[in-house]
Amino acid sequence: MGLARKIFWGSVAGLVHTHVTYPLTLAALDRLRPAARRPQAPPPGGPPRVSLIVAAFDEEEVIAAKVADALAQDYPRDRLELIVASDGSSDRTVELAREAGADMVLELPRGGKMATQNEAVARSSGEIVAFSDANSTWETGALRALVAAFADPEVGYACGRVEFGDPEGDNEEGAYWRYEMAVRELESGLGGITAGNGGIYAVRRAAYRFLAPSRSHDLSLPFELRKAGWRSVDVPGARATEKMVPTIEGEFARKRRMMIGLGDIVLADRMCDPRGYGALFGYEILSHRLLRYASPLLHVLAFAADLALLRRGRVYRLALAAQLGLLAAAAAGERLPGPLARAGRIARYYVLVTASIALGFWDRGRRGPPGAWEKSEGTR
Repeated sequence: MGLARKIFWGSVAGLVHTHVTYPLTLAALDRLRPAARRPQAPPPGGPPRVSLIVAAFDEEEVIAAKVADALAQDYPRDRLELIVASDGSSDRTVELAREAGADMVLELPRGGKMATQNEAVARSSGEIVAFSDANSTWETGALRALVAAFADPEVGYACGRVEFGDPEGDNEEGAYWRYEMAVRELESGLGGITAGNGGIYAVRRAAYRFLAPSRSHDLSLPFELRKAGWRSVDVPGARATEKMVPTIEGEFARKRRMMIGLGDIVLADRMCDPRGYGALFGYEILSHRLLRYASPLLHVLAFAADLALLRRGRVYRLALAAQLGLLAAAAAGERLPGPLARAGRIARYYVLVTASIALGFWDRGRRGPPGAWEKSEGTR
């Protein structure tokens, strides 16, 4: 087999595996695994003390409601410490958080979300440290469900589910997120989840890692904690809602910002180093993280090799037509007629999100580590 064919079929295999065959193999492994662990008995002495941290930057529109939401959790009030950590807010975030009844309000200099969370953890007192975004609304039993996961002494990180509102717009993040949640639930019962979300999660204090400012908990903690011997789990019963970025262009900009630190996480922090993972979690990281992050490169390689192989058989001409069809559908988006409009939006979402990974790497090389965080337009 010539080099072009090896490149083409290797790239196609990587893309198909990360998006299609990987979830199918997880489903097959899930059927073969032993019966789920019995629920662990709660620790003696009542529920553990929890510190719930909300990092905020200029959140005067939503911070009072977020404090009320946190204090309404079905969890003993004397076991809950609510901390609002302001990342150099220039509006009334601090004042309104205090008025709403937060137990501790930190006025910190602008340093970014990760630095703000680290400082809040350092000043917290809980055995379990939970985190929420200011624009996330939790169901009343969400915190109790998260904390229950830590009855298993092997669990270091527990992540809930974010459900996105359905604003008028063309963003297909909700459809993608449902797919990701199905994969995450399967991972949780096997080697453990490979990533979380920033809206609803908790970490055992003994397992917490003070990460560099350019990192994020949702991408770094699951693999970092696995190397340290902890498991990361999905908690379907811990639910939150957030308003979705209304346009796919806004979602593209948001994901591009998120991906700037990805190269540091994969290379400098050694996500790509399988030592300490175990075979199953290593398979999950390769399939769900590394191949997914390599998707832009795999697409380019497959396209270039396909051009070189057009005269070698009909299959290569059909493959080129499929690739061009995906790009055409993405360009047309919702302008496609009738029921094809949804397919166009999904194609556009896929292409732009895949491109955001490549551009995140580009931005990191051109601008250096990511700076302070910004809110996404339309999510408040």
